[in-house]
Amino acid sequence: MNKIVGSAAAIAIALISQGAKAADLPYSSYYKAPTLNSVYSWTGPYLGVNLGYQWGRTTHNSTRPAGPLGGITGGYNWHFGQFVVGGETDLQITGAEDVFAPWKFSNPWFGTLRGRAGYAYNNFLFYATGGLAYGTLRAESLGLLSENRSGFGWTVGAGVEVGFAPHWNAKIEYLYVDLADRAFSLTGANNGLESNLVRLGINYRF
Repeated sequence: MNKIVGSAAAIAIALISQGAKAADLPYSSYYKAPTLNSVYSWTGPYLGVNLGYQWGRTTHNSTRPAGPLGGITGGYNWHFGQFVVGGETDLQITGAEDVFAPWKFSNPWFGTLRGRAGYAYNNFLFYATGGLAYGTLRAESLGLLSENRSGFGWTVGAGVEVGFAPHWNAKIEYLYVDLADRAFSLTGANNGLESNLVRLGINYRF
């Protein structure tokens, strides 16, 4: 896992470095725009993929689920001057799990629906984000019995994106995700998941 995260981080650093070099060039030189008056626009829809790592804790339990995650993202931005606002949704499959006998807790999947607001500097976008989270928490006992509970919660975070080609941008993002407590018959308690995640992504802007 460390090798995967390290490789992904190296790719992100390379892409951001490329974007930084591009920011120093006239827009027309890098993006082949027709005039020097052109500026980078973040307006429009986009789709993307991401890869990252999740870690957190199960409420009212000693387990600390952690593991890799990956998923898909889609959204829309509106660009006004140097400010960008928009909405984004994503769906993640995760390997976050932990065992503290006799319990095992895992988070097979989750999704978010968020608003975003940020500041744009040419092909860089610095943003904050927050909104609704939803997903499933799974409890297992000694590998014999299992119970799933799906529910809602909230999320908040921040990130930076950089455009490195006319329709492509890369991002690094942090999110805090809180899936609210649900009653588990297996544990006899209300359990939820409070987790952090860092992910790298690539988006295609239409």
